[in-house]
Amino acid sequence: MAASPVASSRLALAVVGAHLTGQPLNHQLTELGATLRMRATTAPRYRLVALATEPPKPGLLRVSEVMPAIECEVWWLPLEQVGQFLSKVSAPLAIGQLELSTGEWVHGFLCEHHATIGARDITGFGSWLRYRESLTSERG
Repeated sequence: MAASPVASSRLALAVVGAHLTGQPLNHQLTELGATLRMRATTAPRYRLVALATEPPKPGLLRVSEVMPAIECEVWWLPLEQVGQFLSKVSAPLAIGQLELSTGEWVHGFLCEHHATIGARDITGFGSWLRYRESLTSERG
């Protein structure tokens, strides 16, 4: 089955942290003409950790054991803007393939394994936003 002309002119990109709607790096998507396709969850095969970055970001790592699904957003990024967007992605983050709970594979943010060693495992929160909210309540 051939891809639709609309789908072939843009890249589905999953985000789990600082690029989510309302978060500090979301503008990197919207300024390039990206539009929100859907809210989703990952397949239950990922671990989420809090990285020591500024601004704060999570790292998503595919693992062999079953884990809770992680909330994400899938954005449509115009293909002609992909290179410009990729130039803003720095280690330990990378763009690779990730699986959604629907079985669909999309491009998305993943993390190099070395950066997850010693990082706080926040998988149990199920989302970056719930983890960040918990920090506010801890301080409150």
